[in-house]
Amino acid sequence: MKNCITLIISLLLITLSSCKDNTSSTINPTTEAPFVWEAANMYFLLTDRFYNGDITNDTNFNRTKETAVLRGFEGGDLKGIQQKIEEGYFTDLGVNAIWFTPVVEQVHDAVDEGTGVTYGYHGYWTKDWTQLDPNFGTMKDLKNVVDAAHNRGIKIVMDVVLNHTGPVTAMDPFWGEDWARESPNCAFTTYDNTTKCSLVENLPDILTEATQEVKIPESLAEKWKAEGRYDQEMEELNTFFKENQLAQTPRNYIIKWLTDYIRELGIDAYRIDTTKHVDEASWVVLREIADKALASYRTTHNSKDSTPFFMFGEVYGYSVDGGRDYDFGDGTIVDYFDKGFDNLINFQFKQDAKGDYESLFSKYSNLIQSSHQGKSITNYATSHDDGSPFDKERQHTRETAIKLLLTSGISQIYYGDEVARPLIIEGTQGDATLRSPMDWSNENMQETSHLHQLWQKLGQFRAKHPAVGAGKHQMLSQSPYTFSRSYTNENFTDQVIIGLELGQGKKEIVLDSAFAKAKQLHDHFSNKNFPVVNGQVVVDTAFDIVLLEKVY
Repeated sequence: MKNCITLIISLLLITLSSCKDNTSSTINPTTEAPFVWEAANMYFLLTDRFYNGDITNDTNFNRTKETAVLRGFEGGDLKGIQQKIEEGYFTDLGVNAIWFTPVVEQVHDAVDEGTGVTYGYHGYWTKDWTQLDPNFGTMKDLKNVVDAAHNRGIKIVMDVVLNHTGPVTAMDPFWGEDWARESPNCAFTTYDNTTKCSLVENLPDILTEATQEVKIPESLAEKWKAEGRYDQEMEELNTFFKENQLAQTPRNYIIKWLTDYIRELGIDAYRIDTTKHVDEASWVVLREIADKALASYRTTHNSKDSTPFFMFGEVYGYSVDGGRDYDFGDGTIVDYFDKGFDNLINFQFKQDAKGDYESLFSKYSNLIQSSHQGKSITNYATSHDDGSPFDKERQHTRETAIKLLLTSGISQIYYGDEVARPLIIEGTQGDATLRSPMDWSNENMQETSHLHQLWQKLGQFRAKHPAVGAGKHQMLSQSPYTFSRSYTNENFTDQVIIGLELGQGKKEIVLDSAFAKAKQLHDHFSNKNFPVVNGQVVVDTAFDIVLLEKVY
C-alpha cells in the first residue's frame, strides 16, 4: 500500500483504479525551500492517544482506578511518536512541525471532575515540571523524538502550561498559598477575573503576577530528596536566578524549568496553554529566556539552524476579525503579538471555512499581508477541546483538507483528521469524545486510504511551497476556479498556481505573469509535466485539482 502511495503521491475522492493509472515517468521537480513558520504544516496530537511504542510504561504510580470512558491512560507515548517519525508518516503528510501535548510528570491520582473519574492522561495537570511522566517516557525518549524530527527537517513544538498546577488529591498536595490560589474561580468577564483566578474548581492557579520571593514547595523538596536530586536542582536554580537577574518568584521558577527543555534538547517552539489567564508580562519574560535558551543550545551543539524560536498561544476565543487585539470585556485590550508571541490560534477559522473558497482564501491572505504582517495565525478545523468543530460528523472530510491546507497561515492538522478519526464516541462525556485513540489497524488505513492520500498530496505541496501558507493570494479565474500564490523572502522566491473543482479530463488554465514565460509546468497532483503555450497550460488528468509549480 505504501509503495502505491509513494508512486502516485496522489489521491482525490475520485475513485483510484490502480497505481499505474496515476503514475508518471516524469520525475517530480524538487527545490530546497526554506522553513517558514508562517506557512508551516503542523500536526497536533495527544501523546497518550497517538501510538503506543512501549507497552512496558503503560501503568505507573498505581494508576489503576476505573475511569470514565476515554478518561484514563491509553498507552500512547514518546516512543510511539518517534516510531512514526522514523517510518515517514509525518513526512508523507507534508508535516514540518509536530506539536504534542505536555509530557511532564502529571498528578499521580485521579479526580472526579463531574464528567467521571479522570487521570491526567492529557498532560495539562502538572505535578513536577522538571521530570517527565513515565507513562509518556523518559528524557532519553524525548531527546530521541527531537533528534529524529530534526533529522527529517521537522520542528518540535513543546506544549507549555504556566497557568496552573494539577488538581489537589490525597497523593498530590496543594503547593501552598505563596505559590498558588484555589479561589475564586474565573468568571471571564473582566481582566482580573480571567487572570487572577482558578480556571475551574480544584485547578490551583499559579501566582504568576506575584513579586514576593518564595522557596520551592515543601512537597516538591521532599520529592526531589527522595529521588536523590535535591542538591542538583537547587544549585541549578540558584545559578539560573543569578545569571538572568530574576527574582525567585513562582513564575520565574517555572520559566526556568520550562526553558531547560530548550537548553538541553533544542526544542524549536512553544504552544502556550491558557494564554489569556496569565498576565502578559510573564509571557514577555518567558520569551526572552526561551530565546536565550535556544541560542545556548545551538552554540553548545554547533547547530547551523538559524530559524528563530517560535511562540504561539491559545487565547481561547481569539478571532482574526478583531485584528491583533483580544478584548477582555471590561475595556482591557491586549495585543499578545506585542507580548512575546509570533502567532495565536485562530478560533474563527471553522466559521469562515463554511463559506466559499475565494472568500476564505482572500480574507486570510489579506490578513497575513496587512494587520498580521510579520506575524501569523494558526488555523484548525478540529481540536482537542473544541466541542463544535468544523465537521464533527466527518461528512465533509475532503472539504476540510482542501480548505485547511490551502488557507494562509499555519495549518493545524489534528491527529486523525487525515483518516476521519471519529469525533463522536458513545459513552463519553465532555471533551473525551474528541480524544479517541488513533486507529492504526490495516483495515482502517485501507478504508480511509483515498482521504489519507488527499491530505498527503496537499500537505506535501504546502510543505514544499511557502507561498501556499505565507504568500500573496490572487484569483486568476472564478470559473474554472484558479488562483496564484507568490512569496518572496530575502533571496528566495516561490510561486504556485492552484485550481479546484476543475472537472476530470482537459483543463485550460490561464497563467499569470510568474509562469507566462515558462516552457512547461509540473502538476504536483498528477505528477505530470505539461507544456505552456501562449500563456496557457492544458492539464489533462483524471483529477479535479491542479497544483502547478515550475519545472527546475
